[in-house]
Amino acid sequence: MDSSPSSPSASAAAVRAALAQTAIGHLVAPSSWCSVEFISDLHLQPQLPATNSSWQQYLQASTADAIFMLGDLFEAWVGDDALNEPGSFEARCASILHDASAKHSLFFIHGNRDFLVDSHFSQRSGMQLLADPTCLDFAGQRWLLSHGDALCVEDADYQRFRTLARSPAWQQQLLAQPLAQRRLLAGSMRSESEARKMREVITADVDHAAALEWLQRANASTLIHGHTHRPAIHALDAAHQRVVLTDWDTDLEPAQARAEVLRIDASGLQRLPLADYLAHPPGRPN
Repeated sequence: MDSSPSSPSASAAAVRAALAQTAIGHLVAPSSWCSVEFISDLHLQPQLPATNSSWQQYLQASTADAIFMLGDLFEAWVGDDALNEPGSFEARCASILHDASAKHSLFFIHGNRDFLVDSHFSQRSGMQLLADPTCLDFAGQRWLLSHGDALCVEDADYQRFRTLARSPAWQQQLLAQPLAQRRLLAGSMRSESEARKMREVITADVDHAAALEWLQRANASTLIHGHTHRPAIHALDAAHQRVVLTDWDTDLEPAQARAEVLRIDASGLQRLPLADYLAHPPGRPN
């Protein structure tokens, strides 16, 4: 077997080694919290007005004490300076989040599409940035939260890009380009992504062993993540599982539209279709 540095097996081994050294953040929920909710992979963009509206309706209707957005909230984030552009989509989203932050604690983990979200957006939106991964102490359990892309160790091409894109030098070089140029770049990347979907290119799934290693280090039993767009619950062993969030797209025909909220409260862990949630928010009379 080829074990040269450029081989897939060597690349995966390097990713695994890096994951084993990844620092795990920690968040202890206040004792006053009764419920928390999780969403991810909304890919918000001006071209999907129904999905944008669904997200805003959800933020207004949510009865959770805290909402965790686990990456790819945006299809592309071109830099926090976009907030300063009058009437920009980014500024409108920050305003929507700021209004929601008056009712809920809001948290965000970077995804593979919005890894350039920074402190200026956090301040404007009232949303707290979390490390990937972060362990949440809530309801007598420890829940490990992640976007999930770091755990797709067999996706060698993406992992090389991820290492590059998360480096301060690369980000500084990109952000030095004019905002208009960055918007064009984001548009071309979106077109490439859509072309990949049309060719049914499927990325590698979250690696079983890597997810289990993270959970054991965090002393947590459940990993909650997005990224793969494959909502499910996977048993890793008798004591550990990973729960995969769904992506959102309500701009599709009703029969194909998808959006879901993952909620943890006194009833346990629940998957709630967005339409049902909006019709009868949990914790409120029918």
